[in-house]
Amino acid sequence: MRQQPRKTTPRVQDGKVQRKNRTDLSPHYSNTPQDRPIVDRQRPGQGYRHLLTKQQVYQFIDILPDWGELSRGLNAVVLAPGDESAMGWHRPGVVAVCAWDADLECEWDTEFLEPHQDVLLRLGVPKESIYHTLEDEQFARPDPLAQLCRFTERSARGFQLMHVFLHELGHHHDRMTTRSRRRASRGESYAEQYAIRYGEQIWESYFKVFGW
Repeated sequence: MRQQPRKTTPRVQDGKVQRKNRTDLSPHYSNTPQDRPIVDRQRPGQGYRHLLTKQQVYQFIDILPDWGELSRGLNAVVLAPGDESAMGWHRPGVVAVCAWDADLECEWDTEFLEPHQDVLLRLGVPKESIYHTLEDEQFARPDPLAQLCRFTERSARGFQLMHVFLHELGHHHDRMTTRSRRRASRGESYAEQYAIRYGEQIWESYFKVFGW
């Protein structure tokens, strides 16, 4: 068996060869500040797929008018594995957009749909009633609490960029504008309103770059 060549020479101290220190963490965006945010595209996971490429994320960043200020303290944008309980997430220095369900269509309850009607309308996402048939009823009845959103790849990509990504950037902005910069203290409502307000500024630019 071929012997692996030695790549580094351990230090010699007091006539004894010292063991190499292997406890230091390798530089990574999770533990090392970056000069500019990187985009990390991870495996989507079973039943999910990524609709965003690294290039598309960078294209989107280019249309954000105050990215230099907004990206302060941001080390990475992660295209993360799919998660049935989240469309994105935020950690100090990192924002993530989760992979989309493989079949594109989404069954969303009306409580979630109501604040997102505008973005869905702008992206041209058709919504349909969901019908349920009970064993003791002759006819199916529409579910008043949920609707089926029929996304295409383009409209789902738009929702991820124009809402999910902006929402998570809202959490980052929340954290960076607190005194300690340790946590996003103003919560989901702040991030939601941030995404809506920011989106209003860039819809025209978004469609110029990504199409209708």
